[in-house]
Amino acid sequence: MITTSESREFLQPFFSYLKEFNPLSRDFISQLERGCQLLQIRKSKYILSPIDTNNAMYFLLNGSVRGFIKEQGKDISTRFAFENELIEAIKHPMDQSHYSVEYLQAIEDCQLIRIPYQLSDFLYSSYPEANLIGRKILQKQYHDAAERSMLARIPTAIGRYAKIEKTKLDSLRVPQRYLASYLGMRLETLSRIKNKCTDLKISNTA
Repeated sequence: MITTSESREFLQPFFSYLKEFNPLSRDFISQLERGCQLLQIRKSKYILSPIDTNNAMYFLLNGSVRGFIKEQGKDISTRFAFENELIEAIKHPMDQSHYSVEYLQAIEDCQLIRIPYQLSDFLYSSYPEANLIGRKILQKQYHDAAERSMLARIPTAIGRYAKIEKTKLDSLRVPQRYLASYLGMRLETLSRIKNKCTDLKISNTA
């Protein structure tokens, strides 16, 4: 558990992230310092899987993470996260189940802050700023989820690829098989589309 002054140093990016939404009181910060944990997860290891209790969200300090589900024996990537982002597994707000169908996997070596839901629930009930911050974060997450939903509804593979190229997703840090899964296409199709787009760029600049 985070209790030392040295440990507070790695919490600073998380505090800076929260302060973008609302100022933080000293007591609020102290609760986070006492209740959060620092995790080191190696590349390809699971942060969370359906056999694990889904009782926390995570703030990504370093590295990258993918969310995915398994359907008919295949991995289907659902999202990606990078530095200074919150990530959590799918969780229905009215469902009391402690498990999720979604996996969270490190696709690079990762350093994360674990924020237990028990802690966040306590903050919501005890600190007014927690509700303001939570509402603004929820608005952002809703927007991101809507963007992913619209991406999935684009009927053509090349259309989905063109859409993802216009977003903030750092696709160079994502293994291509995971990106292909996220875009709902075969790896061979993704490679063909990328080569075609590269050829078009070259011809347009010639």
